[in-house]
Amino acid sequence: MTLWRGENPLILASQSHARQTLLAHAGIAFEAMPANIDERGIQARSGVSAPGDIARLLAEAKALAVSSRRAGHVVIGADQTLALGQRLFSKPNGRAQAAEQLRALAGKTHELFSGVAVALDDRVMYAHVAVARLTMRPLSENDIAAYLDAAGDIVTSSVGAYQLERFGVHLFEHIDGDHFTILGLPLLPLIGFLRSQSWLAI
Repeated sequence: MTLWRGENPLILASQSHARQTLLAHAGIAFEAMPANIDERGIQARSGVSAPGDIARLLAEAKALAVSSRRAGHVVIGADQTLALGQRLFSKPNGRAQAAEQLRALAGKTHELFSGVAVALDDRVMYAHVAVARLTMRPLSENDIAAYLDAAGDIVTSSVGAYQLERFGVHLFEHIDGDHFTILGLPLLPLIGFLRSQSWLAI
């Protein structure tokens, strides 16, 4: 049973397990197709520097990249940036960098910007950015080591070295923002747009 009513199958331009799970649990059938874009190159050429603007730019770029290959298909692109003040974070490239990121975030409040875009036939039809503010509890070196031991290599798959839906929940003391935004897909505004186009059954 799927609630998708589009003429052709919906495409999610993402390999993110969290994003795929959110759509699937919402009863929306889709095909996953990675965009394979040069994110840092696109960002550098654009001159965009604000974290929310970067999330939107890359979400649109991913949606358009897949849309150009799949005519007639609605394509969803998404991207997420993490900012601590003026510092932007990327996915850590190993345990040592993950530990360094956690030291920087510990005891502070950072922001997650989640961008989503919908494209059809090489045209962006919708784009939105949502923000969540997360306060990480103070962490000792032992806390960081224990977390990294428990979480394993998966810490390198998420910006900030944590996944809130898994062991990362132990790192936080306060969260201001919705769960969907934190997982990288602002689902409520996205569904609202899809519904406005009569692409959903509900």
